[in-house]
Amino acid sequence: MFGEKRNASVFNKQEQFEDSADINSISQAHSLFFASESEGKDFSTVLSDVQEYISENYSTLITGNRADSKAQMKRYITKYLQDHRITVNGMGGDALADALYTEMAEFGFLTKYIFGTGIEEIDINSWRDIEVQYSDGSTVKLAERFDSPEHAVNVIRRMLHISGMVLDNASPIVLGHLSKNIRIAVLKSPIVDEDVGIAASIRIVNPQSMQKEDFIKSGTATEPMLDFLSLCVRYGISVCVAGATSSGKTTVAGWILTTIPDNKRIYTIENGSRELALVKEKDGKVTNSVIHTLTRDSDNDRQRVDQITLLDMALRFNPDIVVVGEMRGAEANAAQEAARTGVAVLTTIHSNSCEATYRRMVSLCKRAVDMSDATLMDYVTEAYPIVVFCKQLENKQRRMMEIQECEILPDGTRHFRPLFQYVITENYMEEGNFIIEGHHRQVNTISESLAKRLLENGMPQPIIIGLREGVKTI
Repeated sequence: MFGEKRNASVFNKQEQFEDSADINSISQAHSLFFASESEGKDFSTVLSDVQEYISENYSTLITGNRADSKAQMKRYITKYLQDHRITVNGMGGDALADALYTEMAEFGFLTKYIFGTGIEEIDINSWRDIEVQYSDGSTVKLAERFDSPEHAVNVIRRMLHISGMVLDNASPIVLGHLSKNIRIAVLKSPIVDEDVGIAASIRIVNPQSMQKEDFIKSGTATEPMLDFLSLCVRYGISVCVAGATSSGKTTVAGWILTTIPDNKRIYTIENGSRELALVKEKDGKVTNSVIHTLTRDSDNDRQRVDQITLLDMALRFNPDIVVVGEMRGAEANAAQEAARTGVAVLTTIHSNSCEATYRRMVSLCKRAVDMSDATLMDYVTEAYPIVVFCKQLENKQRRMMEIQECEILPDGTRHFRPLFQYVITENYMEEGNFIIEGHHRQVNTISESLAKRLLENGMPQPIIIGLREGVKTI
C-alpha cells in the first residue's frame, strides 16, 4: 500500500515536471516567435528597410490614388512589421506603422503643419532649420528637423511630385503646389550648399475665411475702410492691393471678393496654384457666377499658358470683375489694358507704398511694351484709381497703412489723394518686445471725379453722398 502511494507520488511529480517542461517549452517558443528582429534598430534604419520593401514589391502604390493606394500602403507596412516582428524602442506597433506611413506616403513631421490650421508659411532654411509662421504673425523655430540633407530632399521631392515637378541637378529651382491653396518654392544644390540639402518656402493660404469683424478686431482696418473697398469693386472701380510678402494682401483681396453680389460674374487668374475659393453653394446648387483659372508652365512654348493668355480669354467671358492673383511681370500691361476697358480689375502687387505701386506697375508694363514712363504712368493711374497698401509691422501685426485715390484732374494731371491712413503714435521696446501703438484715420473723402464714375456705374446717390461726406454708409 505504501509502495503504491510512493509510486503514485513519483508519477505525480513526474507528471508535474513534464507539465512544467511543456509550459517552459511553450513559453520559450512564444518568446522566440514574438521576439523582435529589430531590437536596437532606430527609426531611420527601419524606415529604410520598409521603403526598400515597398519600392520593390508595391512601387505603384507610391504614385497611386490617395484614397485607395495609400490605404493599401499602410496595410502592407503594418503586415511587414508583423511578419518580421519589427519594433522600435519607445514606439508601439500602431504608432510605428503610422509614423512610417506618414514618412513614406505623406511628408513626415511636416504633414501636421502643412495641413494644420492657423499656419500661413513653413520656411525650410536647411534640413535642420525649419520655421513656421502663424496667421497671427508669430514665427516659431521647430525643434523637429529632417534626419539628413538627403532626407529633406526626398520629402520635398514627394511634395513636388503631386504637381508633376522634378527636382534634380538639372532643375535645382522649382515652383510647385500641393493643393489648391498650398504653393511651394524650392532651391536645391548647387543653388544651396550640399550640407544644407534644401531651402524651401511652403505658402499656405488660410482656409478659414476672414470676416469683416476679424479685420476690425485685430486692428488691421476699420469698418469704413473695408466698406469703401467693397463698394469700389462692387461698382466697377479697379483696386490694387500692394505690400510686401506676408503683409496680408491676398487675405484682403479675398475678403473683398466675398462681398460681391452673386449676380456679378467673377473671372480669376492665378499663377500655378489656386488660393481663392469663391464658388458659393446652397442646397447643392451654385448660387454665384465664378470662373477660376490657373496658369500652366511648360518647357514647350505651345503648351505654356501664362497670365497674359488668360487675361485675353477673360474678356471673352463677359466678366464684371477680373481678378489677377498677383502681378509679377509683363501681365501687368495686359491687366491695366483690361481695367481701362471698363472691367473692374482686382489685383495684388509687391510694393512698399501706394505711390511706389504705380512706379512698379510701370516697370512691369515695360517688360511687355516699349513706351515712355510718362505714357505708362498715365495708363496705370487711369486703370487703378484706388491703391491699398498693407504692411506687417515689426511686432508682426498687420495693418492697412493707407488707401489712396489717384485723382485725374480736368487738365489730365494726376493728384494723389490719401483717403485713409494708419498713424503710429508709439514705437518702442519693452522687455524685448516691440510695442507699436497707433490708429486709423480718414484723411480725405473721395474726389468729385471718382464720385461721378461711381454714379455712372450704378452706385445709389445716398451712398455717394456718404462717401463724399465721410460718414458710415452701410
